[in-house]
Amino acid sequence: MKNYDLIVVGAGIVGLAHAYAAARRGRSVLVIERDAACISASIRNFGFVTVTGQQAGAHWQRAMRSRDTWAEIAPQAGIEVVHRGLWLTARRASAEAVLHAFLSTSMGERCELLTPAQAAERHPALRTEDLSAVLYSPHELRVESRTAIARLAQWLEQAMGVDFRFGEAVLEVAAPRVRSARASYHGERVVVCNNADPGGLFAGLWTPHRIQLCQLQMLRVRPQPGFRLKGSVMGDLSMVRYEGYSALPEAAALRAELEREEGESLAHGIHLIAVQSADGSLVVGDSHHYGAAPQPFASEAVDRLMLRHMNEALHLRDAQVVERWVGVYPSAQDAPCVVHAPDEATRVVAVTGGSGASTAFGLAEEVWSAW
Repeated sequence: MKNYDLIVVGAGIVGLAHAYAAARRGRSVLVIERDAACISASIRNFGFVTVTGQQAGAHWQRAMRSRDTWAEIAPQAGIEVVHRGLWLTARRASAEAVLHAFLSTSMGERCELLTPAQAAERHPALRTEDLSAVLYSPHELRVESRTAIARLAQWLEQAMGVDFRFGEAVLEVAAPRVRSARASYHGERVVVCNNADPGGLFAGLWTPHRIQLCQLQMLRVRPQPGFRLKGSVMGDLSMVRYEGYSALPEAAALRAELEREEGESLAHGIHLIAVQSADGSLVVGDSHHYGAAPQPFASEAVDRLMLRHMNEALHLRDAQVVERWVGVYPSAQDAPCVVHAPDEATRVVAVTGGSGASTAFGLAEEVWSAW
């Protein structure tokens, strides 16, 4: 039986980030994944590495470090950076006030506040006629998550020497021993990244955080030929959802206005994100519904709301929905990520706010450095 410096349980982006953090330090690493391939939360998102709008402080800094890591390793791993930057559109004067307040924080560095005319000139795909202002951030980048995760794992195996065992559910972690449904392994250290599974390994650790599952709906839309986004697009509803904006005092007036005008969208946790894939299609979403066991059935009414927000934001004609899906991730109100140390050799790690792709590399560096 081979001995490893680190065993990682879970091959989602959080697990892969921890494998990378160890492998780049020359450590031997094994990743064990219960599914035959990574098919859960990490491939069902936008692939949007979001920096602007993350919770101020440590989480925003994790996002900045993760963005830099993605930019560094993507070309090495054959992962295309499809586009860069964020265009955050403010339709209401109260939303523009939030953008002004955000720019006065340290997180607003290198961001620009554009007039509608300036935004229209620089990004013709945006509908700017009814806008108050547009925030442009250069910090973001976007990869195609449904292919990027598999390519990242392949690169870690081929270029970094990481071993993988897919299709093996881990039944017990008692470091240095890890027992799966197929074999037992030895690892000096173990990181469990099982998406805060409330009925899985170390389930008791999640109880104080009152973990819920968040289910989101997403769409793939085929726009007219030649349509091109110059970066990711979000809107007013995003500013009352992302804590980097919503924690600002100015966000209270915007929320009150949205509660009057967009109560149905708020009730479904909808805010617009639109990104573009290399084939020209758009990934559009998303909604947020919470519970211990969200029903796996998508709502057409929710899809219609998201498509309305998309059409209000973008110059589209005859756009066709070509795919629909749901994603699920763990959510906790007390922190955007959680790290537990049940013993000296074990860490149990989860990103609990849907920002795994945006922050996992930075979080993994913190966990490894503290170790």
